[in-house]
Amino acid sequence: MLNGKNILITGGTGSFGKQFVRTILKNYKPNKIIIYSRDELKQFEMAQKFNDPCMRYFIGDVRDLPRLQKAMKDVDFVVHAAALKHVPIAEYNPMECIKTNVMGAQNLIDACIANNVKSTIALSTDKAASPANLYGASKLVSDKLFVAANNLTGTNDIKFSVVRYGNVLGSRGSVIPYFEKLIADGATSLPITEPNMTRFWITIQDGVDFVLKNFARMQGGEIFVPKIPSMKMTEMAKAIAPHLEQEVIGIRPGEKLHELMCPVDDSHITLEFHDHFVIKPSITFSMPVDYTTNAINEKGKNVKAGFEYNSRDNDIWLSHEELLLKLKQTKEEEK
Repeated sequence: MLNGKNILITGGTGSFGKQFVRTILKNYKPNKIIIYSRDELKQFEMAQKFNDPCMRYFIGDVRDLPRLQKAMKDVDFVVHAAALKHVPIAEYNPMECIKTNVMGAQNLIDACIANNVKSTIALSTDKAASPANLYGASKLVSDKLFVAANNLTGTNDIKFSVVRYGNVLGSRGSVIPYFEKLIADGATSLPITEPNMTRFWITIQDGVDFVLKNFARMQGGEIFVPKIPSMKMTEMAKAIAPHLEQEVIGIRPGEKLHELMCPVDDSHITLEFHDHFVIKPSITFSMPVDYTTNAINEKGKNVKAGFEYNSRDNDIWLSHEELLLKLKQTKEEEK
């Protein structure tokens, strides 16, 4: 699918981007992999490790439409991973979050259409489902933009879809590296915002594999949601540091007690497949699409009325042993 193709990743110097590049170089022979991001130091450091002849590094911001349009020339596939993601920082700097996550999303869509990019997948978050914070609200708007973009493509074969998943194990800026640093610095306790809090968890590699699979599955307009495990934050802390006490510090601004990926209000447009869900577009496209059968002939079925997929009532849960094994595998893959 990606052999001989040109692939661009916005925010490509992040944890997802690096693992995505590592996976593509291992399994495919692309013509170009373009890393589009705004931090020259991160690009420099990444280029020392990922220096295959197909690699290209473009300095640019998703807020800059002309630069995006230049970077998109002859690109076949786009993964949109660039975003301002930290919940408290977005609450404190709301307009900056909107400029990147909303206006940047529209810029990317416009650049993809102008360059006739074949397939684009935008990375979203469980926080975009019934959002309680600005970050989640901005990503919900972004999701809506990418879904609606399929009505702007005319007769061109251009598709936009969204992948939505939960917390990424070991990703830069997530809670696990934060806890590990506290432990390394000699902390006597770990901060827990709320004892009953749960989260969805996915490894970086599973996230990458899910995106690649959905490039094959997509027909345009879907929000793809993987079936992934949940874990209580208290259990995660026990698994990492069973010898440390836990200090309850209270929920931070904009945080939820439990996360949500398929809201009950979308149950009438949600399909269940064997390993994932699909939220169909709430709008009608000019060309009707049967989402019950995807592009690789997998069959889905409508969920029951009132269905909701949340981290509290999930059927799949991570054990301490499974968490530690996944963390170990993630660290080994990054070496």
